[in-house]
Amino acid sequence: MKTLRISALILAAILVPMGSIIAQELSAREIIDKADKKNRGNSSRGLMSMTIVRPRWERTIEMKNWSKGDDLFLLYITKPAKEKGQVFLKVGKEMWNYVPTISRMIKIPPSMMMQSWMGSDFTNDDLVKQSSIVVDYTHTLVGEEDVRGQLCYVIELVPHPDAPVVWGKIKSWVTKDGFNIWKTEYYDEDGFLQNIENAYNIKQMGDRSIPTKIEMIPVDEPNKKTILEIKDIEYNIKLEDSFFSKQNMKKIK
Repeated sequence: MKTLRISALILAAILVPMGSIIAQELSAREIIDKADKKNRGNSSRGLMSMTIVRPRWERTIEMKNWSKGDDLFLLYITKPAKEKGQVFLKVGKEMWNYVPTISRMIKIPPSMMMQSWMGSDFTNDDLVKQSSIVVDYTHTLVGEEDVRGQLCYVIELVPHPDAPVVWGKIKSWVTKDGFNIWKTEYYDEDGFLQNIENAYNIKQMGDRSIPTKIEMIPVDEPNKKTILEIKDIEYNIKLEDSFFSKQNMKKIK
């Protein structure tokens, strides 16, 4: 009887943790949601640089950016001198560009969200995260894979029929340790792979560890890529909604 009692205790000790693990399993949507929230924070303020690499030249753009929730985003270009002072604003589903050299405010229509941002391999949509990877897509966990030393969930994202998105499908690799978006493939409406995005250099930024270098590579254009580097970022800072306004676009520095 004593042996049976001990065996039962051992079995219980094994089964309880297993049950806890099963209870903690996340759905594909929950994984993407955790990664998205970690990347955005409730609000943020950062410094970034973007280097556009082409076979015969390259150039770097430096910028400040602010965000709040999913719907508010503002970006101010600090370098080079030619583009300094340009501001991009997203409020809800609308986006504007202020060009100080001509004192002109330009509204960017939905039809231009797939256009290249400042000649880079990132689109306007990529820049301001116009599409919600949580709300606008159906998510399917298709497996696990090791990518550059990180064990990742592999998740397929297919847009809802009426979703205002620019991609026909997205495939995302999210690290199991840390929920960082480590690799992303972007497909057009016909199912052809267009861009591959790779993340590198996980560093502590404020209260979290995130990739600080992101490369966007167009698959059909050899020797071209764009490198986005996060120099500094603060999360969950106090920002009023009024900060994200067309009036402030002309004042921000």
